[in-house]
Amino acid sequence: MKKIILVASCLFITTISLAQDLYIPRDVKQAYKNKTRSKNGKPGEDYWQNTADYQIKLQIAPPNKTITGSETITYTNNSPDTLKVLNYKLILNNHKPGAVRLSSASNKFLTSGIHIDRYTENGLEKTWNDTNDGTNKTIKLTKALLPKQQVNLAIDWHYNMSEESGREGAIDSNTFFLAYFFPRVAVYDDYQGWDKMTFTGSQEFYNDFNNYTFEVTVPKNYIVWATGDLLNPEDVLQKKYAERLKKSMTSDDVINIATKDDLENKQITKQNVTNTWKWKASNITDIAIAVSDHYNWDAGSVIVDSKTNRRASVQAAYDEKSTDFKEMVNYGKHSLDWFSNNYPGVPYPFSKSTIVRGFADMEYPMMVNDNSQSDPTYTRFVVEHEIAHTYFPFYMGINETRFGFMDEGWATTLEYLIGISDLGEKKATDFFKLFRVNQWINDTSMEEEIPIITPSNILSGVALGNNEYGKAALGYLALKDMLGDNIFKKALQGYMERWHGKHPIPWDFFYSMNDISGQNLNWFWDSWYFSNSYIDIAIKNVTTNKNETILKLENIGGMPAPFNIMVTFKDGTSKEFHQTPEIWKNNATEVTVTLKSDKDISQIKIDGGIFMDADTSNNIWNN
Repeated sequence: MKKIILVASCLFITTISLAQDLYIPRDVKQAYKNKTRSKNGKPGEDYWQNTADYQIKLQIAPPNKTITGSETITYTNNSPDTLKVLNYKLILNNHKPGAVRLSSASNKFLTSGIHIDRYTENGLEKTWNDTNDGTNKTIKLTKALLPKQQVNLAIDWHYNMSEESGREGAIDSNTFFLAYFFPRVAVYDDYQGWDKMTFTGSQEFYNDFNNYTFEVTVPKNYIVWATGDLLNPEDVLQKKYAERLKKSMTSDDVINIATKDDLENKQITKQNVTNTWKWKASNITDIAIAVSDHYNWDAGSVIVDSKTNRRASVQAAYDEKSTDFKEMVNYGKHSLDWFSNNYPGVPYPFSKSTIVRGFADMEYPMMVNDNSQSDPTYTRFVVEHEIAHTYFPFYMGINETRFGFMDEGWATTLEYLIGISDLGEKKATDFFKLFRVNQWINDTSMEEEIPIITPSNILSGVALGNNEYGKAALGYLALKDMLGDNIFKKALQGYMERWHGKHPIPWDFFYSMNDISGQNLNWFWDSWYFSNSYIDIAIKNVTTNKNETILKLENIGGMPAPFNIMVTFKDGTSKEFHQTPEIWKNNATEVTVTLKSDKDISQIKIDGGIFMDADTSNNIWNN
């Protein structure tokens, strides 16, 4: 069969100047002037961020749902500003009657919120009236906090655990999942100052990198799982179970640390009236805790850094009826291995990952709260997505509340890429189209066309969900298609290295990718993340002349998506020609493609694969 030659000629009528900069909001422009950020995507020479050391003590005694805590906070002001106030995050006040929420709440969801029992600043006791507290509380400092100085804070508090929450709360009468459970100093950053965005129950979080040491006191026979490293396993576990846990840290096999029979014998923990489990986690954005007296406990480990042979522990805590969780350690090990060695190709940065059978399908540093599923493929799919969040937002302290596409979009991208490894490309693509693309591309409402860059803290419904997940992921995957694996991965890893342990914003990502790839990608970013575009490519006209077929394509939706030209010849043979998004670089609305062949064409079809077309009726030409 003779070769067919594809020639693509683009009309050089540019819709935007390739040298044109992206839209930059005024607060970000000020950050560039202040040299805290730079136009090459690197942290600026004067970049700073604040931090704190937290020491927390918790008292938990299921089935009593009252959680009692005390903490000391040493907060460091690394900014050039004198701070006259501190803003606190009190996320669990979202449970209070009358709180602003984006979804309805049952009576079981509602609580009276967090109650502050005592508050001191540098040893001086101060009044904290929590009656009207929301999810933010601004308190004036007795003494202004100067640059490079610290303030010592102490807070005693208690709250009643919600019985129907999802992300945190009571999983059952004797199993609790604690998240966002302590008062914390909000982020004070270089472009917006204090983060005072209200938590409405749907958007996620923005936290500083802090150091945590914490103690969890529970009755005997209760096991505690948490972010960080358990410092005293021998003090809280009977010798046999402490040895099983230790062995799991270097085992390729799954070890059943506590089984149904073990739990029924009630001899797993030390038989004191209470046991205090001590934990430590450093330079991390958050912590979460789970406790239960009847959850099975499995564990194993996997090498996550082939250069150093460093291992990470993978653990699972689940009830007996959640049979899909019996494979959860293997799912977790596979995830850590794949993400460390493929995409993003950065070794898993933490010492462990624990997956707890809850309700939320929600991620936390080193912890996952996942529901049980009847389909094990879906169980694996969900946990892979949540573990992918290790890198976005936890490896970098992303402002999820305002820029959700910077973490959910990437987790969705990684979910698809590991899915290809798990299921094969066809099945993974069908799965991705069903769950991540179909709702967006087939919904003609204007909410679906709101630009991804729109701050997600002001969005709800489909505008929020699709912008953060599938739509953003398609943009990242389109970039990968255009740059190729090597350049794409180099640029992605370079961005992650620059902003590891820091707070990147979208422009840091866009400009880092430009800088490291050596390409001005602003035309691409503008279309995918700043415009109202969508995917809709049409065959506008086909002209045949001897051994040449001229194909005019119109980009009705305006999105520079990749696509395939599927050519079927009259002799029954076929050939596929892939077009990267670069075909739209010089003209975002129309291109001409010339097909040269001495074979007669019977059909030409445009197929975008995961880049689903909004109107497929104009994607086929028949001769």
